[in-house]
Amino acid sequence: MISELISKDDRFQEILERLNRKSVEDYYNPYRMFDWPDSLPEHRWWMSPELTTTFGTEIASELSEEQLYRLSRFESINFYSLNVDGIRELIVEVTRRIHTRGFEIPSEFFHHFIGEENEHMWFFAEFCLRYGNKIYRQLEPAGDGEAWSDEAASFLVFLRILLFEELVDHFNSTMAADERLHDTIRAVNRIHHQDESRHIAFGRELVSLLFRDLTANASEEELDRVRAYIRRYLNYSFESLFNPHVYRDAGIPEPFAVRRRLLASPRSAEFQQQVFRKPLNYLVKTGILPDRDLGFARPAVGRGEA
Repeated sequence: MISELISKDDRFQEILERLNRKSVEDYYNPYRMFDWPDSLPEHRWWMSPELTTTFGTEIASELSEEQLYRLSRFESINFYSLNVDGIRELIVEVTRRIHTRGFEIPSEFFHHFIGEENEHMWFFAEFCLRYGNKIYRQLEPAGDGEAWSDEAASFLVFLRILLFEELVDHFNSTMAADERLHDTIRAVNRIHHQDESRHIAFGRELVSLLFRDLTANASEEELDRVRAYIRRYLNYSFESLFNPHVYRDAGIPEPFAVRRRLLASPRSAEFQQQVFRKPLNYLVKTGILPDRDLGFARPAVGRGEA
């Protein structure tokens, strides 16, 4: 059982103690942290251009500099909207497990985690509403209809949380250091990166233990289903960056066709490997996935696209 694995793992408990202490020492008031200007300059990048979905594609070469700046504005609003949507889900899932059987020891960190993520959701939503006047609704994945054991269900919940945080942190760490971006944009990404580094460190340790718990009794068939689910989730998460409503708001004609072209472009698979470089290394190293192949089949359509 996971409670036994956690109670016997001195390394995990030492890391947990250090992360709890850092959460207290590094605490800040987000409602006083940011200096929100009335507006951000439109003739400037709102997202590092290398992180935009059109970078390095034929579509980017068809757009003017002005259109690329405008696209980066709405791509950034979509990215922060993804954070709002993803954080909402992870808060719900962690809340369901706090102070429950098997998760007694990490529950103190869960309190810090829930509080910090709630504050992250606030400042990402604040950015979206102040500078984009909207929070984008995300495309929903097609239902899997899978029935999981308790061990597999908990493993997949915390793995989804970890993979979501790893994706977000790739963008945060890049934009925090990008001097082409406005100071407000860099600050939002820098603060989130600082907190997520703790969450990712915790997530990797917990997911490794949960995987050990899962493999102790899981059949090869269940492990194959788990791995197929992980690949689907990674593809869905990546494809969420390609929001056709972003292209529409940026004034690009035929936004759904643009999405399909971008997902089918040679750059798409390369971009996905860049975004998930660190988590894929982790997944392969721990044996969770046998290799980095994500079965890259494009384009996929979620409910609400048609």
